[in-house]
Formats: sequence, structure tokens, C-alpha cells
Amino acid sequence: MSLAAQNSAALPAMDQRQVMGAVFASCLGWALDLFDLFVLLFVAPVVGRLFFPSDHAMLSLAAVYASFAVTLLMRPLGSAWFGSYADRHGRKGAMIIAVVGVGLSTAAFGALPTVAQVGLAAPIIFLVLRLVQGVFVGGVVASTHTIGTESVAPKYRGAVSGLIGGGGAGLGALLASLTYLAMSTLFPGQLFDVWGWRCMFFTGIVSSVLGLFVFSSLEESPLWKKLAAEKAAKAAAASTSGVKAPVEVVRSPVRTLFSRDYRSILFVNLLLTVGGGSGYYLTSGYLPTFLKVVSHAPNGAAAAILMLCSVAVLIASVAAGHLSTFIGRKSAFVWLGLIRLFALPALFLLLPGASSITMVGVYAVILSALGSAGYAPILIFLNERFPTAIRATGTGLSWNIGFAIGGMMPTAVSLVAKDASQLPLTLAIFVGAISVIFLIGAFIVPETLGKLDQGGVREPV
Repeated sequence: MSLAAQNSAALPAMDQRQVMGAVFASCLGWALDLFDLFVLLFVAPVVGRLFFPSDHAMLSLAAVYASFAVTLLMRPLGSAWFGSYADRHGRKGAMIIAVVGVGLSTAAFGALPTVAQVGLAAPIIFLVLRLVQGVFVGGVVASTHTIGTESVAPKYRGAVSGLIGGGGAGLGALLASLTYLAMSTLFPGQLFDVWGWRCMFFTGIVSSVLGLFVFSSLEESPLWKKLAAEKAAKAAAASTSGVKAPVEVVRSPVRTLFSRDYRSILFVNLLLTVGGGSGYYLTSGYLPTFLKVVSHAPNGAAAAILMLCSVAVLIASVAAGHLSTFIGRKSAFVWLGLIRLFALPALFLLLPGASSITMVGVYAVILSALGSAGYAPILIFLNERFPTAIRATGTGLSWNIGFAIGGMMPTAVSLVAKDASQLPLTLAIFVGAISVIFLIGAFIVPETLGKLDQGGVREPV
């Protein structure tokens, strides 16, 4: 049976409660994942001083962002492991293990000794734990980025793509902002450098417990259940007929993905995911640092601005994802890419000259919204590129490889900029360059709208 043929039968029925549960679980899983990652971004200056001390503040900051990139580099490995498990055994189990693993590894950072306590061992332990966390993060993507869109009706898949990919990120950043505001209040001034940053990491335990509680009652996606039923029926028919069935060579999802039929699809997908991931990390990802070292916003004002940015990301992502249902995935990428090409560099150049903290907030909100809107339809686009049998692996690897490369952009910016005064121009140049990459991908990829139930798009590109 071909991979495309495995998608031909009728889907198992799901009631509205199960559908909403799958969407909520996908969004929450990704939100908790991004919450755990954003915690590091909010305490980056403190972590830089404690684990990567340097006479040059930008080098310490670059080291923290490099440790963030290390996590992203391990995400493809996590996608390969957990994606293969999700394709073979179901999305639910992979999601539970991955989300709990991310939360526990995040909490462990709060207990780490600093350079002042154990010397060079501190950054080494820190980086090793980041590697472990990255594997689990990749597993979260492989499961959350498939089960939600596989469960909803076609007319809502674009909106759900934005809700999970961009909205989940916005919700995760919002939770991190609230946590940062609470910890800054509980541990003001120098106390934050002693206990506040540790308590922010400890909140990872909460995300593990919440994830375990929510995902335990989750239903499997109808597309995966259909595929499992077809495999079971085929095995049962072979056993009852008494005729020995020919031996079928079953490839692992990872090997299938890198076969001649699919590897070109994977590589072309990376143009969009690198462009989308870079745009996200250079806007929402870099804003916490930008507001501190360039805009010099007080902690309370910065937290409030970042919370507003998170809400804007959620709204813009759902809107952009839903737009792709009306005009097509490809057209949405092209128009969003063109807007980003001009708007993102301009906003970074305008931010330093903002006349008030209110205007800083306005520019930051628009910047965050546009940075996330560009990749809002990518999740459903990736789902539509692969058949059910390899969808979690294909989507997870396409997303995580691209976002791993994108996640290295903040480190590159911090290294290129000699001091904080050069950050706006450096960021403007970087977001302009990655917007060009995104647009190239938008013009190359095929239209995939409506292909999720047809085995994915496999035209040569």
C-alpha cells in the first residue's frame, strides 16, 4: 500500500469536544514548550554574568544566546526520535513524554551552581543540560504540530495552524512575561540576581504537571487512527485468508523522509522555516534584550510591553493562518513576505528614536505581530506536504532544522554588533536578509491548500 493510498479511507468520527481538546492540547503543549525556552531569554543578562562572565557585556550576552542556539540544534534529533515514535505509535504518547521532559529539564536550571561557585564546570553543566532540553523540545514540535491540525475540519486548519504555531508561541511568551513580572516584584533589585532567576526556571515543574494532567485525556488524531486501523485490517485479512502475504519492507519514517521521493521537499521547506524562524527569533526572541539594553525600559514597563506583544502575536498569527485558507498558503507567504521585507527593518530603525515608552510599545507590538504572522501558515503547509505515515517526522524535522538555523541569528547579531548602539542597524540588516530568503521559498513552493487528506503534495520542485 502506498503512503498516499493510506489516506483514502473515511476518517474516524470525532465529536466537537475531542476536536477542541486536540487543538487546545496542541496549542498548550507548544505554549509550555516556548514558555520554558523564553524563561532563558528573559534572564539572559543575569545568566550571562553568572555563567559566561566577560569584561565585554555583548560577549556574555552572545554566549547566552549561543546556549539558546545549542538547544535549537538538538531539536532535529528530538524530532527524529519523537517524530518516528509519533508516526508509528501515535501523537499522544510522544507529546506527554516530550512536554514533561522539557519542563523538568527547565526546572533543573534553577538548581545549577554558578561560575563563582564551581568555576568552569558551571557553563559546561549549563550547556549539557541545554542539549538535553533541546531533544525534548524537538519532540514537542513533532507531536503538537500534527495532532491539532489533523483533528479539525479543513476550513479551520489555517486558523489552527496560526493558533498553534504563532498563538502558542505568543501564549508561551505571555506566561513567561507574567512570570518575569511576578519574580521581579518578589525579588527586586539585587535579589533577582540571587533568587529571582532561579525561581523563574523552577516554574518549569508547573508546566510538566500541567502538561501531564491535560494530555493524559487526549484523543489520538483521526488521520493517525485511520492509518492504524488500515494497517490492522490489512494484517487481519492476511492472517484469516490463509495465504502467506508477501513480505513488505517497512522503512522508518526518518529513512522515508530522506529518500529520493521526499528529501527535495524537505530541503525546499527549509527556505520558509529558516526565514520564518529567523524572523521570529529576531523579533519576539530578541525584544526582551532590546528593550533592556537599547530602549532602557524599566522592568515593569518592559514586562507590560512584552505581554502586549504576546497578545498581538496570538491575534496576528491566527489571522494570518486563516488568511491562507482563503487565498492559499503560497499567496499568503508571498504577501506576508513582502510586507516583512520592508516593515521589519524600518521598525528596528525607528525603535531607538521613539519619543516615549508608549511609542516603544507601539513599535514593539507591530514588530512582534509581523515577525510571527509570517510563519503562521507554515505549520499547516508542512502538514500538507507529507502523508500521515511520515507527517510528524517530516513536519518536525522541517520545522526544527529551519528554526534551529533561525535560532542562531540572535547570537550572530550579538557578535556582529560591537556595542548596544549598533544593535538596531544590525537587526535591520539581518531581518531584511532573512525576509529575502523567506520570499524565495514562497515563490518556489507549490500550493498545498486542501491536500492534507490526499496524502500530501509530492510534485517535483
